[in-house]
Amino acid sequence: MSTFPDGIRFSVLDRSRIREGEDAPQALRDTVSLAQDVEAFGYHRFWVSEHHGVPGVAGSAPTVLAAAVAAATSTIRVGAGGVMLPNHRPMVVAEQFGVLESLFPGRVDMGVGRSVGFTDGVRRALGRDKDEADRFAEQLDELLGWFTGAQTAHPQVRARPAEGLRVPPFVLATGEGAGIAAAAGLPLVIGDLRGRDRLLAAIDTYRTGFRPSLWAAEPYVVVAGTVAVAASEEEARRLLVPEAWSLADSRTRGVFSPLAPPERIEGLPMSEKQRGFFASGLEGHVHGTEEQVAEALERAVKETGAQEVLVTTSTYDRGALRDSYRRLARAVGLTGPPVA
Repeated sequence: MSTFPDGIRFSVLDRSRIREGEDAPQALRDTVSLAQDVEAFGYHRFWVSEHHGVPGVAGSAPTVLAAAVAAATSTIRVGAGGVMLPNHRPMVVAEQFGVLESLFPGRVDMGVGRSVGFTDGVRRALGRDKDEADRFAEQLDELLGWFTGAQTAHPQVRARPAEGLRVPPFVLATGEGAGIAAAAGLPLVIGDLRGRDRLLAAIDTYRTGFRPSLWAAEPYVVVAGTVAVAASEEEARRLLVPEAWSLADSRTRGVFSPLAPPERIEGLPMSEKQRGFFASGLEGHVHGTEEQVAEALERAVKETGAQEVLVTTSTYDRGALRDSYRRLARAVGLTGPPVA
């Protein structure tokens, strides 16, 4: 039986991964369908992501996809994890989330990150360069100001329907953004669960530097990472194989490819460099049986003091993915249908 602190939340981030033999539209429909299952399992939030020009990821317009998810569900919170703010004008982001909040009041989250396009070509297509990420704190301040009416960059302009609405903002960080989240007084989403020392140092920086704001009176930490659950530890580890190979492929060929079935990957000839990246991609994730995963997550929550765990899992077999989320829900004590 799990012994998580009272009030701990569990949520899901889906990146709309494309599978071999299928197309991007199918991946997006799969995301909406998965959100319905995740809601039934009792998770707190369902977030979608932003990627541009990546062959293996269909999620390029998170606010549009979030609207589809919200329309297909009824109770779960919905949002972005996240919108990459340097890719956009803050006013446009505010307007988009204002529309979402107006259509689905009380259910929308606004997660924002500081990454800029995946490649030089994507950045040029977006009209951005790497230096845009250095202005993230300034962009974030402007974004929040469009909701409060306190932005000073364009004093004669008002963002409609965003102004006056309270869409909960979150800052996505890998470490460097922790100080920005603290200074702005915003909840922090930080991952993954593998780099323990860096993770704990960033969280400490965040809590030490946190300044209360109208958005959050106290620090709020969401730890994010990959979690895979199956009937056995071996089966759970096999769920990690497609994403590990896609990552290895991207680091050696520069292409983040669609997910392939594990049996095909296991028969592939790999260079020494590919095999090294592949092995690394399989290590450090939380995976195993329900009991093993519950114990690992309990330790992570205890070490970090996190109020929430955001799970992001990708695998080729959609049925196995849903089963993993169903098993995880049962392992951590969420209310949902029993595992068959």
